[in-house]
Amino acid sequence: MDLGIQGKKAIVCASSKGLGKACALSLSKEGVHVFINGRNEDSVAAAVQEIHSLTGGPVIGVVADITTEEGRARLLESCPEADILVTNNAGPTPGRFLDWAREDYLKAFESNMLAPVLMIRGVLAGMQQRKFGRIINITSAMVKTPNQHQGLSTAARTALTAVCKAISKDVVADNVTINNLLPERIDTGRQIQMTERQAKIDNISFAEARAKLELTIAAKRFGKTDEFGDMCAYLCSQQASFISGQNIQIDGGSYRGLV
Repeated sequence: MDLGIQGKKAIVCASSKGLGKACALSLSKEGVHVFINGRNEDSVAAAVQEIHSLTGGPVIGVVADITTEEGRARLLESCPEADILVTNNAGPTPGRFLDWAREDYLKAFESNMLAPVLMIRGVLAGMQQRKFGRIINITSAMVKTPNQHQGLSTAARTALTAVCKAISKDVVADNVTINNLLPERIDTGRQIQMTERQAKIDNISFAEARAKLELTIAAKRFGKTDEFGDMCAYLCSQQASFISGQNIQIDGGSYRGLV
């Protein structure tokens, strides 16, 4: 299927590794000019080289921290007329409710709610004027199924979801869609950290912890990064222009609810 986005320009946040890089790679395969970012210069350079070598497409790397005003400005200036924005950022460290202070909540909201919202603010008017825009927020399965140890992530990302739902109804008439991808157990570095955490809690080996976590997924396996990235690319397509304000679960069928 031709997604009809060849030659479009995409900013993909926090994309030197993990889910962000997977989205950038899938978009680049569709002929999109991708602008990726990360905080570490070496990691960004390596991701640029990897994506370009796999797709042959133009890839621009920007070293920037999107939790800062300066970092957001640098990334937005690198691609002044973005057609696509994929927001993403590292999630808060899991923990316990009684251990979290005011500062922990402020940091979580700065990274996982305010940074994405301000990136969206930076591209939205131009997308409306040009009558094309695709905004994808990488959030979390915790938005729909909160767990106590992920309370910081749940709080910040649910707030982002609410803001974007409200915005989506006002901009879709301009062919600007806003959707959220809700991953659960996609096989990235983040899952290595979560598996190590589980192994420590249960006093078992890494392999045993991974097997235990895989059993919590209905598909009995971790998700693949290309499965995630390709869904992102589809939601950015011309064909997906009638899909907006949605939360798309990518979780191997694990979500138990109806809606």
